Amino acid sequence: MHIAVVGLSHRTAPVEIRERLSIPEQTMEDSLQRLRSDEQVIEASILSTCNRLEIYTLLRHPEQGITAVGDFLSQQSGLAVEELRPHLFTYHHEEAVGHLLRVAAGLDSLVLGEGQILSQVKKMVRLGQEHRSVGPILNRLLNQAVSTGKRVRTETNLGTGAVSISSAAVELAQLKVGQARGTDELVPLDQEQVAVVGAGRMARLLLQHLQAKGCRGVVLLNRTVARAEALAADFPALPVQCRPLDDLDHCLSTCSLVFTSTGAEEPIITARRLEGLNRRSSLMLIDIGVPRNISADAAQLQGVDSFDVDDLQEVVARNQEARREMAAEAEGLLAEEARLFLEWWDGLEAVPLVNRLRLQLEDIREQELQKALSRMGPDLSARERKVVEALSKGIINKILHTPVTRLRAPQPRQQRRAAMGVLQDLFELHDDPPEA
Repeated sequence: MHIAVVGLSHRTAPVEIRERLSIPEQTMEDSLQRLRSDEQVIEASILSTCNRLEIYTLLRHPEQGITAVGDFLSQQSGLAVEELRPHLFTYHHEEAVGHLLRVAAGLDSLVLGEGQILSQVKKMVRLGQEHRSVGPILNRLLNQAVSTGKRVRTETNLGTGAVSISSAAVELAQLKVGQARGTDELVPLDQEQVAVVGAGRMARLLLQHLQAKGCRGVVLLNRTVARAEALAADFPALPVQCRPLDDLDHCLSTCSLVFTSTGAEEPIITARRLEGLNRRSSLMLIDIGVPRNISADAAQLQGVDSFDVDDLQEVVARNQEARREMAAEAEGLLAEEARLFLEWWDGLEAVPLVNRLRLQLEDIREQELQKALSRMGPDLSARERKVVEALSKGIINKILHTPVTRLRAPQPRQQRRAAMGVLQDLFELHDDPPEA
């Protein structure tokens, strides 16, 4: 068996590639089932966010398994494997474990130390369990990744003042508005007419940061107005007008700054839509949805500035250096957590040997028990027979306890293999292991 991860992220693929591989929650079960239908894939779990798609697997054979995952990604995206390959990364075993822990800790995020990725890893665990695509190996690894992410945020300063994609989007707006006013400083957004399209978690964070950056009011659009109103109720200090998505054209005509974050599969703002509006002189669009909510051709219109998640690098770079120093605190914790998992994994190597030893001792126990019972005669009651059998089983369990515990305990791989060799020689356990 072999642990591997295949994926792409903001580091390896542009948004136009990432959006073709985005897997919404409502289709996750089908995707996991398609992965698991290949005989090479024993266990599988998928992490799908706006900045990454990563497939964690337990494979029978590494090369054939990776090929199966590549074929799945090709079918999912509609792109040939050769087109995808330059954007994909593949990590095996120790590297795969280390990568997952870094992701959960926020060390591989666009915004270093962001907190939202941990909830997305938790969601990956939940979906893998609900759809029965993870087994004992990935279940342990994924849950350890979640606990590691929590530990990093508790025991280091990385989570202090951590920012999100939404806050980076607001800072990008401040930067671009400032540049329009002739400065490279982040300026307040108190003079902008702002709209937010969508009422999910990202929209909540947008409202939070807009309020902190001096915004005087927001138009919040959503397909379900009641959901927008429920979100607006959490921001009593920020005037929020809640409107149906049907009012989008009116907002695009009257607002100067529009953020989009919806689950739409196709763009909801296009150049054609904007051309048909009687717009004010300038409009800034910032799209943090993947798949994108704003088509690429919108930026070609005069008076329209359009940005997507890949454009956030400009503001992220401004404060990344200070966060790298904080990230250094987490590296030692990640190394420790990776070592603990890999030691547990190495302990699985002893399971077939332990099974052979247990079967051998059980055969001896059964033979000797039958001899003893035959000598005791027919007068032995059923209760007395059960007591004698329980006694024999207890003796076997006591004999096995210490060697099994020692073999499974964390220890260097060479030390464990030496102990296994001694056990094999002493008990002549060199036959092929039975099926688990």
